[in-house]
Amino acid sequence: MVSDVDKSGIYDPACRLCPRLACFLDDVKARYPDYDCKPVRPFGAQDARLLIVGLAPGMHGANASGRPFTGDHAGILLYQALYDFGFANQPEASHAGDGLELSGCRITNAVKCLPPENKPVAAEVNQCNGYLKHELAMLAPGSVILSLGLLSHKAVIKALGYRQADFRFGHGAAFVLDNGVTLIDSYHCSRYNTNTSRLTREMFYQVFTLVRQTLAHD
Repeated sequence: MVSDVDKSGIYDPACRLCPRLACFLDDVKARYPDYDCKPVRPFGAQDARLLIVGLAPGMHGANASGRPFTGDHAGILLYQALYDFGFANQPEASHAGDGLELSGCRITNAVKCLPPENKPVAAEVNQCNGYLKHELAMLAPGSVILSLGLLSHKAVIKALGYRQADFRFGHGAAFVLDNGVTLIDSYHCSRYNTNTSRLTREMFYQVFTLVRQTLAHD
């Protein structure tokens, strides 16, 4: 069977280009033998018109399940929103075999591997940026990129070859790009942001309303 990386360069399940992340995954696998502990594969059809870009897999969520935002706190609000806005067939994501399907949406991460303390370093973001660049290049004109958090926003801008100074991150900000794609920013739906109300459900749903309006316009 041909892997995703062989077909399009968007993912390599055996990637060990970041020594710190590779060693950390080995350590976590030794402690949690049932966890996936590999680079996390993007989830959703490659021709989806909405691409959601997160930061990196969570220790007991995507790193365990092998599917983005599945089994961790950040996925609670995200998958509920995807369901409510018609991008998913169910509002919860508990494990990779739970029957969840996406419609017109794809989810990926700026960094595909679990980083220590959920904090990838700049070199790791840059190393993984090639995979994101390939994935962004597959988007059709009229598509939307939803960036969750500042780091993923910066990774998207870098992958597209733009100057960071020309695209300042802001919750609810929208940028029409030269390739006919719109970039929309949101605060990350992390436990910290939702527990402190930096990101409320209403704020998140306002962003998804903008996503839907942008997709409908095109």
